[in-house]
Amino acid sequence: MSSGEIVKMSIQESELDCKEHLVQPGWYEQYLQPCLGELVGSAFFIFIGCASVIENPEGMGRLQPALAHGLALGLTIAVLGNLSGGHYNPAVSLGAWLIGGLNMVLVIPYWVAQLCGGLIGAGLARFVTVAERYENATGAAFTNITSDDQLPAALVAEIVMTMFLVMTVCMGAINERTRSPLAPFCIGFTVTVDILAGGNISGACMNPARAFGSALLANRWDYQWVYWVGPMVGGLLVGALIRILMGDKKTRLVFK
Repeated sequence: MSSGEIVKMSIQESELDCKEHLVQPGWYEQYLQPCLGELVGSAFFIFIGCASVIENPEGMGRLQPALAHGLALGLTIAVLGNLSGGHYNPAVSLGAWLIGGLNMVLVIPYWVAQLCGGLIGAGLARFVTVAERYENATGAAFTNITSDDQLPAALVAEIVMTMFLVMTVCMGAINERTRSPLAPFCIGFTVTVDILAGGNISGACMNPARAFGSALLANRWDYQWVYWVGPMVGGLLVGALIRILMGDKKTRLVFK
């Protein structure tokens, strides 16, 4: 074998080693960085959402919060989504795990990161906004439900709106057959239309992390369970629907 061939083989082996190194990310990229992405993304998204509610001028109604939540979510997913999948919502993480889009080991860490991000975002919104407006808006906590008579409609609204959101995430960003490069902005627009449609019914939370941070800082816990049960049930139903009927062959458990 000539020296030229030996050099050529060495170069090829080096290239293969480099490719293997790139294909197999380390523990930081696999486990820690995704959780950090969820923490930072949730903090940014929920900060914008809370601030938009607190600083919402009279006469704007649901329009400003709807646009702010939707645009913030879409932009955050577009920028940080490749780190973690861009969930920023425990209900979305539940749905993603159920259809095989999230490692089971990361589900609980994602939830913790999202809740902590929600607390940070709500805290930042409280810090930068005027105290009087913060009090008038109850710290952007959800206060739409004022009596037990509203519970059935509010709970169903949270389930259905969250289903729409989680369906958009799972089908637009995870399911191979329907995946779209426009998924980040489709997801953001879904939040916008949900708030425009259901804001007066339940507040259109769709996200326990969004509800948790503002409720904790404002100490407003009335009917808080609706904003946990509704979204998580919505995520569970979408996961089941995609696994049984809507997913591609790789995802579906039946009718293959």
